[in-house]
Amino acid sequence: MTIKNISTLFFLGAASFAFAQQKDSLSKENTIDQVVITGSRNNKRTSVDTPVPVDVIDVKQASAATGQVDVNQLLQFSAPSFNSNKQSGSDGADAVDPATLRGLGPDQTLVLLNGKRYHQSSLINLFGTRGRGNTGSDLNTIPTAAIKRVEILRDGASAQYGSDAIAGVINVILNDRNHGFEGNAFYGVNVFGSPGKNNDVVSDKKLDGGTLDFSGNYGTKIGNKGGFGNFTLEFMNKDYAFRNANPAIYTAPRQRFGDAKAQNIYFFGNIEVPLSDNLKFYSQPGYSFRHTNAYAWTRSADADGNIPSVYPDGFNPVENTKISDYTFDNGLKFKVADWNVDFYNALGNNRFMYQIDHTINATLGAKSPTSFDAGGHSLLQNTTGFNATKSFDVLQGLNVAFGSEFRTETFKIVKGEEASYSMYDINGNLVTGSTDQSLLVTNPFSGDIRPGGSQGFPGYSQAVDKSRNNIAGYVDTELDVTKNWIVSAAARYENYSDFGGTLNGKFSTRYAITPQFAFRGSVSTGFRAPSLVQKYYSLQFTNFQGGQLTTILLASNDSSLAAAVGIPQLKQETSDNASAGFTFNSHKFTATVDAYHIKVKNRIVLTGTFDRDILLAATGGNLDQSINQAQFFSNAVDTESNGVDVILSYTDQIGEGKLTATLAGNYNNMSILSVHTSDKLKGLEDTYLSARERAFILASAPKTKINLNLNYKINKFNTNLQLVRFDKVTLVGYNGPDDYQVYNPKTTTDVSVGYEFNKHFTWILGGKNIFNRYPTKQIGSVSDGNTESGGIFDPVQMGFAGRQAFTRIMFNF
Repeated sequence: MTIKNISTLFFLGAASFAFAQQKDSLSKENTIDQVVITGSRNNKRTSVDTPVPVDVIDVKQASAATGQVDVNQLLQFSAPSFNSNKQSGSDGADAVDPATLRGLGPDQTLVLLNGKRYHQSSLINLFGTRGRGNTGSDLNTIPTAAIKRVEILRDGASAQYGSDAIAGVINVILNDRNHGFEGNAFYGVNVFGSPGKNNDVVSDKKLDGGTLDFSGNYGTKIGNKGGFGNFTLEFMNKDYAFRNANPAIYTAPRQRFGDAKAQNIYFFGNIEVPLSDNLKFYSQPGYSFRHTNAYAWTRSADADGNIPSVYPDGFNPVENTKISDYTFDNGLKFKVADWNVDFYNALGNNRFMYQIDHTINATLGAKSPTSFDAGGHSLLQNTTGFNATKSFDVLQGLNVAFGSEFRTETFKIVKGEEASYSMYDINGNLVTGSTDQSLLVTNPFSGDIRPGGSQGFPGYSQAVDKSRNNIAGYVDTELDVTKNWIVSAAARYENYSDFGGTLNGKFSTRYAITPQFAFRGSVSTGFRAPSLVQKYYSLQFTNFQGGQLTTILLASNDSSLAAAVGIPQLKQETSDNASAGFTFNSHKFTATVDAYHIKVKNRIVLTGTFDRDILLAATGGNLDQSINQAQFFSNAVDTESNGVDVILSYTDQIGEGKLTATLAGNYNNMSILSVHTSDKLKGLEDTYLSARERAFILASAPKTKINLNLNYKINKFNTNLQLVRFDKVTLVGYNGPDDYQVYNPKTTTDVSVGYEFNKHFTWILGGKNIFNRYPTKQIGSVSDGNTESGGIFDPVQMGFAGRQAFTRIMFNF
């Protein structure tokens, strides 16, 4: 790492871990001494004395000051090592924001809810998104109003928590307030202005993307022995926000590029009830339903997929997705021989269904329906386990924890209606491998064969119902050797029914040279099991490549085609992690600096597309005539990530008010070490993982992301200024490995002013991205359909919504 990079982290500027370490003006609680449970099973640890870096974000404070209404975007503008962007033209990902920690895959960060494994989404990211070929947990299924804080463990933790924790752990802690009602009403609207002076970008409206969010959180005591119930109901409605390339200047292949429309409703609870002096029951039920309307790529009037008699001017397909998600965690806490035991069951299910409207199956001609049930997918995960902890009087204190977990998972694909995925001949019969070529439906204008299925998103043609289970056992210890020296060691063994066992370990330490200054570091091994979605997902779809519509088969890992071309069965990814850093904590100033190294072997990626000639050669000519291109999931890549996180926070009385300033930054450099091909595809490494796919992996995070947050509270006024600087991002287009699409560094500015009329009522006014920053316009690529999203820029850095004004009312009684 160069001196320039380190200097940039310290001095350039931007974001808001202030909320992790400033006084909460609403609850009057100081979060710096908050006991954390992530990364340590010792309940005496706080966020400043853990041997590994743990950030604590006060969600209520962060949301109030920055105007963010969903968890992913709140963390995107609060945590430099966390990256998430809203997508456009990316099918299901338009409804789910893929998120990464330290630039690794969305599925390489483990999400916990109150310390218990949170289920993943059934969606796999495919087109134009961060984390292509990856699954992951959907944080936006949890309403912000239900969250007390978010703890981010920035360190490998597979030896403590199991699969997925290669990059770290995000632990969402639910509200546990036992009295009163807190309400929150938010409205925000984008104020459109085309970036630059040439009116390159246009929108339907000057004001768009209107977002209304209303939430209520109620806490109550249960019984007279410390029991409580905390319940949240939240509703959000968001309108479209289009950012189209100006049709008077460009012939862009998308006429509806921008943020999707969404209607979301959430209910979450957090309940704890003592049943006796030694027995406590707890429960965390949660449900969310989200309905998203997103536009796909435009089909022009003369497109092979259009029937001019139905759509004379072409059409814009609309993908309606309905996501129902529930979680139901229950457990008992009790003591056995001075051991604190937690016995629990965590159940979660994510169901994702597609309805495609304003579309057509071109092989059915004018008789085709214009709306299709395209099917969908679901993922159920159930974890049963126990954890036992006990402190021993050894040296300055020994904490021992051990436990076991048993998890079952079921992945399903629900078939769509026949016409949503099928191709028909000129007689209206289904096209099969034996259909005569002369009977295929062609476009009379181009002579090309018309594509089958619903345009915009094809239906699922095969039903899938697959399950697996795994069992794990672990031990986690912490020893205070002296008052200044902590050592911690953990080990975990897991055995999966579909690929076998894995053993991982971790060692970490912290040494306080003075009461204010300490060194800390860790080494560990990690793993991530291939998800059921990656193993069994399949889809035949049409995709635009350089403006051309192409039919592609995404073959499942257990398919005959994958076996024929030598794609091996998926196995676990493995990692080696190391970190080292220091902390400094005085009365007014806090600093943490942590460098890290993460090497991941056998990362599962979605390969590039292999054309028909390559597939014929690999299969000996045994290939269905309908397959023109195919791609696969494979343990194909080894990567190495090196970086550093820096967080500096200063708090002081300035005049009659209090100033909290926080400068935080992440430097992350990832490199691809090697690509593993199958024997039958050797020599095709540039197709197996093309320069384009490499760029998507490396662009999972900007090389640097720096946040500066200034908060000043005086009397009843509270003001907040936040700057976030995103480093350069480089993607590659369809015109070869040198077809670079560069997105230059950009900085966003957010401001807000709040007034606390009394202890029951607060009003906030603010603006996000007030200087209307957008990603760099790809003027040379948009007319050729050579950006991944089909727009004049891709969903990178700060996204593409531009400036937003917002107001928020917070009240309680």
